[in-house]
Amino acid sequence: MASVSIENTTTTDVKKRSKPRRGLVPNYWPFVIPALVVIAAVIVFPWVFTLWMSVNSWTLGQSQSFAGFANYARLATDLRFWEALWHTVFYTGLSVIAPVFLGMLAALIFDAQFPLRGLLRGIFVMPMMATPVAIALVWTMMFHPQLGVLNYLLSFIGIGPQEWIYNQISVIPSLVLVETWQWTPLVMLIVLGGLAAVPREPYESAEIDGANVWQKFRYLTLPMIAPFLMIAVIIRSIDAVKSFDIIYAMTQGGPGTASETINIYLYNTAFSYYDIGYGSAMAVVFFILIVALSFVLLMARQRANWSDTETR
Repeated sequence: MASVSIENTTTTDVKKRSKPRRGLVPNYWPFVIPALVVIAAVIVFPWVFTLWMSVNSWTLGQSQSFAGFANYARLATDLRFWEALWHTVFYTGLSVIAPVFLGMLAALIFDAQFPLRGLLRGIFVMPMMATPVAIALVWTMMFHPQLGVLNYLLSFIGIGPQEWIYNQISVIPSLVLVETWQWTPLVMLIVLGGLAAVPREPYESAEIDGANVWQKFRYLTLPMIAPFLMIAVIIRSIDAVKSFDIIYAMTQGGPGTASETINIYLYNTAFSYYDIGYGSAMAVVFFILIVALSFVLLMARQRANWSDTETR
């Protein structure tokens, strides 16, 4: 009898211990709330405040008044804004095409086997590690019409001195040259990752069929690395369209307004002319353009066929 009572007591204790206590139910909200507060303070509030300022007429030092959509209507008739938009499109297009083409070419070269390949790869990616302002200062000295090293080197091949960033026609291509020098290594690394995943069997079959180097690149390599090229295009497009530091450090949008992109015009409007309301409306429109561009690029990326999907 004593043993039976002991067993019953033990069973009762086990049931009591195994019964979940309502007060100890896991609650994850104390861990989530700090992150939500940070997101709201860093992302949500600035955009809500920007939207609110964009529908107000607000110049620093003057009284604020509600303007509705007047600032947005003003953008439609602002010739300087449309000129800045064209400069942004032109600058972005060149800053995407040149690094992607040269980066792909560099990736094909460094994918081959040759001595000191690892060392040369490391040297090639060094420009990507430098800060934009430091790059801008160095290239500004190199672009100097009288004292710059670029004109000195051009003199050896019989080309006269160029005005580079000091000429309205050549300023944007000169800025694109700096952008290409810095970000071509990034494209090379992306394409190198794609080349490393490319199978070698199709190349062996192509060599047996007598395909030359161009045919193997055109019908084998290019289709299989196309998704990686699309990733490089997306990254470079988004990065180039919002480029500010190099342009502002080298030209401040000059000479005149020849290199003034939307970012530079927005900055000058808000912080040089102190027209906060109009600058905020410009920021909202610019954000919508970036979202639209990202959506188009991502849709194009979805259309790209991965090589493993094609084989399956």
